[in-house]
Amino acid sequence: MTIVSTKHTKTFAQRDQLVQGWTWAVTSKELGRGQVKGVRLLGRDLVIWRGEDGVARAADAHCPHMGAHLKEGRVDGNGIRCFFHDWRFDAEGHLDDVPCLDRAPEAKLKMWPVAETLGLVWVWPGDEPTRKPPYVPELEDDECDVHVLPTFTERCHPNVMLINAIDEHHFNSVHSLPVDLYMSTDVVDDTTIEFANTTSPKEAHRFARVLQPFYSGPLTYKMCYHHGNTGAVTVGPDLAHFHILFALRMTDDGGTEGRRVLVTRRRKGLRGKLLTKAMLALTNVVGDYFADGDSQVFESIRFDFAVPTKADHAIIDFVRHVEAQPAVRFGEWTAA
Repeated sequence: MTIVSTKHTKTFAQRDQLVQGWTWAVTSKELGRGQVKGVRLLGRDLVIWRGEDGVARAADAHCPHMGAHLKEGRVDGNGIRCFFHDWRFDAEGHLDDVPCLDRAPEAKLKMWPVAETLGLVWVWPGDEPTRKPPYVPELEDDECDVHVLPTFTERCHPNVMLINAIDEHHFNSVHSLPVDLYMSTDVVDDTTIEFANTTSPKEAHRFARVLQPFYSGPLTYKMCYHHGNTGAVTVGPDLAHFHILFALRMTDDGGTEGRRVLVTRRRKGLRGKLLTKAMLALTNVVGDYFADGDSQVFESIRFDFAVPTKADHAIIDFVRHVEAQPAVRFGEWTAA
């Protein structure tokens, strides 16, 4: 079994560089039409606004004139005006109006690619995205309803938070689940990796046999990771799967700022809406159960294990996958 030490990783659990991938910035509800938000994202100050066309845009936060923060400005059409001298930058970041001048000088904001899905506005830390935004595999082609929970923070690195969900043994030692999980690995592409439990209740602990009537095959527990910073978990009986998205980002001190997003398939009609509401509520209960049990370790862990076991095989696969992905420097967003 390979020893995994953060003394030898270049990206996994490091503070100076991270995987280049879509990272959550704000919630969709926080950014109404004509609103402006300032965000500290991966060591960089950004301004995010939604134009009259309903599209969210992101740029470096400070006006190139005198450095005023554009979060104090206002949306004008699909562009943004600086509050200090009323300079206007269009939807592509080009300076196109200076009220005191007949002709605006050459100036441009550094713009960053933006996507919006699953109740979140995502930013790509680079010039051109090479992958689509995070998704829940089972619901990838469906219209979904979501409920985004409040921001949470943890002292540990986002990568360390994510491996917790594929730590097979801790489901017994921490959560006391009467099931012996075994997570298979499927590398979807260079930025997406999936893990799925392969054990059935009847093959596991004897108390788990009561679950057998609810599953035609293995007990459903799946994790899909995108860009090393976002995980989509799917759990539940064959009749009704529950889906939770964990969107994480690294803070300046190497900790985690995250959002938990409850996701379910959109249903039509009054009965469908009531069922959707019930599914989101049940999903929240499931998420709380696992999140509450794990929060203690995130406060004090110093991930660096030199004695891996066979139950850590999925964790090692995830570390290798993170290490192989394109990375950028924290704060600079240039290729590492």
